[in-house]
Amino acid sequence: MASSAGRSDPGRVRSGNEDSFVADTNLSLFAVADGMGGHKGGEVASRLAVETLVSFISTSRHDPGITWPYGFNTRLSFEGNQLQSGVQLAHQQIRYVAQRRPECSGMGSTLVAVLMDHNRAVFANVGDSRLYLWRRGELQQLSEDDSWAASMLRAGASRESVERHEMRHVLTRALGSAPELDLTVGQIELEEGDLLLMCSDGLHGPLGDAGIARVLGAAGDDLDAVAEALVAAANDAGGPDNVTTVLVRHAPDEQRHPGRGLADASGQSTVEYVTTAGILVALGIVVSAMLTEAFRVFVRHIAHEVSFLSP
Repeated sequence: MASSAGRSDPGRVRSGNEDSFVADTNLSLFAVADGMGGHKGGEVASRLAVETLVSFISTSRHDPGITWPYGFNTRLSFEGNQLQSGVQLAHQQIRYVAQRRPECSGMGSTLVAVLMDHNRAVFANVGDSRLYLWRRGELQQLSEDDSWAASMLRAGASRESVERHEMRHVLTRALGSAPELDLTVGQIELEEGDLLLMCSDGLHGPLGDAGIARVLGAAGDDLDAVAEALVAAANDAGGPDNVTTVLVRHAPDEQRHPGRGLADASGQSTVEYVTTAGILVALGIVVSAMLTEAFRVFVRHIAHEVSFLSP
């Protein structure tokens, strides 16, 4: 069972807080959203992002008849499809509200989200809110920033030239910013003691990776205290923006979520697999009684392979 903690603070410069977060161990869902579009719009956008994501993850987990609004990607796990659809729905919900509330016109939000299953973390991000992995004293950024600066660095530009450029803070992708959202879902296998850190740019901006690593290296095992220390460090470094972080410590779990241990591309549960296998075996027995001996052996073989095929 994972343990978690989350903190959000306006920072030292801004009066309001346009960040939102969720740290729900029951859903195994963790996310940080950083709203844009002015105090009113940004606050609404980040809240919509988190609330829509939570709603879909909860509904799809407990409703076997759920309709997948963006299709079911057979290359992704059940959790990967949950996360993909939830983020896409959040994107469209922000656009819908922005079009119907003049004061929210042009609003948007970043989002970094993690959905955990057993010893695996599935993640997605939009914008420059980040996901880090802290493992055995080393910090690794798992997400990729959707920003002009990050795209230039990936293209080979020097860090010095990018950091001085006036467009360094411009985002290339955000929830609510365009009719369609191109989303990539990733995953990582977790080890005992791994710490996942999600944060808005109000944390990683003033601290940088080195500053975050220093705080984590000096912190103890109390995640609430670690979250407080990270926020305090960002504020001590100037606190130019809202500061939000969510921490999740992984503990090995020998059991998957009930009813989904054998979920395949169709999202079938273990019960559904067993039922289907029973029907196929019974059908094979009935049909085989009416066939010749040679063909009967063939049917039995096919029924066995289909019934017990690994998902």
